[in-house]
Amino acid sequence: MRSLAIGATLILACASHAQEPVTITDNEGNSFELTTYTNEVPSARQMAQSESGILFVGSRRGRGNLYAVVPPTAEGKKPEVVNFESGLSMPSGLALHNGTLFVAAHNRILRYPDIEETFRKSPEPELITDDLPKAMGHGWKYLSVGPDEFLYFNVGAPCNICLSDDERFASILRMDPSNGETEVYAHGVRNTVGIEWHPDTKLMWFTDNGRDWWGDDRPPEEVNVVEKAGSHFGYPFLHGDNMPDPQFGDQRKKDVEYIKPAVNIQAHSAALGLKFYTDDAFPNIYKNALFIAEHGSWNRESKVGYRVSVVRFDTGKPVYYPFVDIWLKGERADARPADVLVANDGSLLISDDFRGAIYRVVYKPDAES
Repeated sequence: MRSLAIGATLILACASHAQEPVTITDNEGNSFELTTYTNEVPSARQMAQSESGILFVGSRRGRGNLYAVVPPTAEGKKPEVVNFESGLSMPSGLALHNGTLFVAAHNRILRYPDIEETFRKSPEPELITDDLPKAMGHGWKYLSVGPDEFLYFNVGAPCNICLSDDERFASILRMDPSNGETEVYAHGVRNTVGIEWHPDTKLMWFTDNGRDWWGDDRPPEEVNVVEKAGSHFGYPFLHGDNMPDPQFGDQRKKDVEYIKPAVNIQAHSAALGLKFYTDDAFPNIYKNALFIAEHGSWNRESKVGYRVSVVRFDTGKPVYYPFVDIWLKGERADARPADVLVANDGSLLISDDFRGAIYRVVYKPDAES
């Protein structure tokens, strides 16, 4: 096995989708090892890990399943994958809080109390609300528990580019989990499938996928920061730093401040789940760095994305780098990263809804030259 580093890109030099350990090297010469934790989680999307190490995983396609991935009991053993729920509509978003698993399906938010004790017992969920928009377009969700212990999740635009009468479309909602009452927390968000909270400032950061059919390189995918509840992030009027939409740009309101992205990413990369790195198992340059799953393009002439990138703050300003860039070979993609998670042991987990896999990245200081 060998590994090569070119700029900030991590190059694979063996198996295409990491069935065997793969050594990868970042632009600073740090070495990491990527392995397949499990490949038995069809359509794996958002992940959450309990204190005991059980990994809960949502799914978007297929039979509407929820999974629990139980750590192996001995070295050399495989993790056990338990399908504990089926028949939900796109249960892609989930979050753990105080032992309760919250799940965001298509138009419902559900709750599974004491999930670590019940996932083997066909648990019946409690309904928090089913009063959410039913449009299927961009209807899959990402779920996060905020510092205020409220639930935050997206309702994507029901189209490629349009204006909707229902203000909940193209937004991020804030929900009281005790009664299901919601309010719009961020407007003008076309399609986020990644919501995270900065470990120090406690501000929300989120990805947003730009509109389609406006060329290969516009508009960019965005990473945004919510500094004030109720802020507007541009859709459908403006994209990127200040790009008027060709259809709706002239309808933007002069009395509204449209918030520009903190980071722009190559158009059509489909930036989805994101997480700040809050452990100390990686080199210090990754402290509070933001890892991003790029699901990959579907309507671009040449494919882009299909990787995990990272935004580092070494100089105080956000700087974007590819991190795990091993799955796109020419126009063939071997994986589609959907979410990232900092595991209890400090490793980075990556869900892949194409292979139905979870990958694990660990720092290997002994491998450095």
